Amino acid sequence: MSASGPFQDKPALRVESLTLSRGERILVRALSFDAGAGEYVEVRGGNGSGKTTLLRALAGFVKPRAGKIAVEGAEEPTLALHYVGHLNGLKGAATAYAHAQHWAGLFGASAARRDGALARVGLTAQAELPVRVLSQGQARRLALARLVLAPRPIWLLDEPAAALDARGREMLSALIEAHRADGGLVVAAVHDALGPEPSQTLTVTA
Repeated sequence: MSASGPFQDKPALRVESLTLSRGERILVRALSFDAGAGEYVEVRGGNGSGKTTLLRALAGFVKPRAGKIAVEGAEEPTLALHYVGHLNGLKGAATAYAHAQHWAGLFGASAARRDGALARVGLTAQAELPVRVLSQGQARRLALARLVLAPRPIWLLDEPAAALDARGREMLSALIEAHRADGGLVVAAVHDALGPEPSQTLTVTA
């Protein structure tokens, strides 16, 4: 997909001969790939195969056993990345609005972007509800609102469709396609296809 969206800097990921391990167990061996603006990369593999470890390594949370990961084209590589793990990381007593307000302050987002983020993920009507009464799908939508609040060009998503119903998956697919059109890059670990056509698919096997 060609991309000429609003991201002035269009960072790319370059991975060379990457090997990752958990203790002495090799999870990813000698993996190499390049991905840039407008691409959507699906990471496939069974449970325990190393999908999460790969995403965490790309995010800078896991040190490679061997090889190289580079974020090219960004003055501050860590500020080019958004990582959303398979856990939502939400506080049960806080409302959806309170979470959005906190993230807006953390990311320097405006009030309009805060409210727009809740609307984009379909939670305007649930904004004043505490997380503990939200459905699992609604909680996942709220976790994904982080992506909208701070426009960063590279999204690293670990099972982003977990607990989402059909409408939620359509919402997620629309977010990904809009991000690609803006010149963004998405790398997602998935069990099943999300909807957007991947530009490349990586398979990891433990």
